[in-house]
Amino acid sequence: MIKKPLISDNFLLSNKYAEELYFNYAEKQPIIDYHCHLSPKDIAEDRVFDNISQVWIAGDHYKWRAMRTLGINEKYITGNAADSEKFAAWAKTVPHTLRNPLFHWTHLELKRYFGVDDFLNEGNAAAIFEDASQQLQQTGKSCRGLLKMMNVETVCTTEDPTDTLNYHQDFAKSGAGIKMSTSFRPDKAILIDNKDYTDYIAKLGESAGVAINSYNDLCDALHKRIEYFDANGCKLSDHGLNYISFTEFTDQEISTIFSNKLAGKTISDTDAEKFKTAVLLFLGETYHKFGWVQQFHLGALRNNNARMLSILGPDTGWDSIGDYKQAVTLSNFLNTLDTKDKLAKTILYNLNPADNELFATMIGNFNDGSIKGKVQYGSGWWFLDQKDGIIKQLNALSNMGLLSTFVGMLTDSRSFLSFPRHEYFRRVLCNLLGQEMATGELPQDIEWIGKMVADISYGNAKQYFDL
Repeated sequence: MIKKPLISDNFLLSNKYAEELYFNYAEKQPIIDYHCHLSPKDIAEDRVFDNISQVWIAGDHYKWRAMRTLGINEKYITGNAADSEKFAAWAKTVPHTLRNPLFHWTHLELKRYFGVDDFLNEGNAAAIFEDASQQLQQTGKSCRGLLKMMNVETVCTTEDPTDTLNYHQDFAKSGAGIKMSTSFRPDKAILIDNKDYTDYIAKLGESAGVAINSYNDLCDALHKRIEYFDANGCKLSDHGLNYISFTEFTDQEISTIFSNKLAGKTISDTDAEKFKTAVLLFLGETYHKFGWVQQFHLGALRNNNARMLSILGPDTGWDSIGDYKQAVTLSNFLNTLDTKDKLAKTILYNLNPADNELFATMIGNFNDGSIKGKVQYGSGWWFLDQKDGIIKQLNALSNMGLLSTFVGMLTDSRSFLSFPRHEYFRRVLCNLLGQEMATGELPQDIEWIGKMVADISYGNAKQYFDL
């Protein structure tokens, strides 16, 4: 096994310009991680993990997919194997992840959190497991300590409208020196074709103190929950949808569709699209009223493996890139809100690289000069948050918009060890710019380009989200 450390000081930085941009303008910028799926309970209670598997492998379906591909039995992935055995199975997998971003992320995370320079493999798995697990018991390596190690200033978790936000409330009183906010995620109220939709509506009504017997009641309940989230410091919403629905409707149609659903009647595909359109427009106008940022993660084809979904449930590694039509309905949705002057600040995330230029040009239709970068083409996410995906997103945005107004990277992660992905992104960004400075495609003006790097790494997000 190769012994030379992979994560050198100039990792991913190919020339002096890239190095100067990274070390002088990017490296020390704080992190605003404005979208993730970390546990607010763990942050509020400042959980101390028993071992590295609990913080690094549990919940990480990126790793799970790789392990399954190598032929690792599910017992050692999500099953009842001991945590040390799961770590050993992951260590066995790592040498086979060459050219997958997991190879870079694994060694970047081991080095930044635990000072490990060795390549992880079967031979050193036991020693690294023991050492890292012992380090996690040290003062400063609890959940909050891990965030502080990476200079995290703000972290935004993601909660359903029914959430009490009790952990956010507790944390706000703690004086921890880190801000934890949340994103309002109302997908379950939108997706009327879900089989458990009516059960969810009853739960939503209970949380809002509203008996939901009509569509107007639903809107009232959602508005009350947005008010509640806003009062608890929330300034963002998020939606994980295949695509933005947009089908013309009348108010009477929406009332009838919702009443039929509550009565247990079958809803046609067309009626479902009308209903989703109505709810999305209502939410969009409400976000604008409260001055929130709305985020849309679009393009995932979820839960492809029905057999494994029935065993393990969603978000366990059975999703892929979808090939949905995005442009027309997305344009109609944004335009309808903009026509009423009720389009909130908006971030659009694309999962299909074939649609990069589509999204990069769409944002320009609704950047109206009222706010710097009002409509954003979000960073590469999920399958695209690796070097190639990041560069393609940066290139599309640069070619068809203004890279200088970009609000930068987020983790979208369930792991407290994922924050070096901000470093990874910043290094890729600096190298892309540094290469073009070396060839004369960009001016060799370190101060000006360095300012842009600092803004993309931190400053633009600080201004945009106003957290």
